[in-house]
Amino acid sequence: MADILWELVDLGYNVAVLFTWFFLIAFLYNLSASINKPDKSRAQLSFIMMASYTASLLMDPLVATPHLNYFYYDAVTLLVLLLWRNFTKQTILTSFYYLIIGLSCNACLFLGMHYDIVIQGTLYYWWFWTVYTFGMYFSDFTMALVLIINKDILGLIKLKRALFNRNELHAMAKK
Repeated sequence: MADILWELVDLGYNVAVLFTWFFLIAFLYNLSASINKPDKSRAQLSFIMMASYTASLLMDPLVATPHLNYFYYDAVTLLVLLLWRNFTKQTILTSFYYLIIGLSCNACLFLGMHYDIVIQGTLYYWWFWTVYTFGMYFSDFTMALVLIINKDILGLIKLKRALFNRNELHAMAKK
């Protein structure tokens, strides 16, 4: 298993380009789908993600702390998405929730890898590296897919509604 993961590490830049292409395709699809519609929010979200992932490709892969830099990219992208939400005041799309959750997961994984490799100095395979690899790929693919189809494919919106409705019911019962 460790050999397979080291092979995936060697493919890292190529996979990053692939996911950047996914976000480019999502942007072009949403741009063409929104030409005659007043709501351009999915195209705007897709553009933010495409710009973020394209900019991260320009980062030098030999920099001493690449995972920390990717964490910064995700943190800035999260900030831009939240600012977009506050300034546009448009309805919150399903894809917006998925982008926030996906980027937050990626940021946590990048921070964990930075801590593991740079701070702790771990150079051998262990289970967290598998979680990092497949978690990041799953998160990126899910974000790009949801930008295109705008469906709650993992049930996150249903879960959010169930949790908030449950909290509201408990608050009403206490009164």
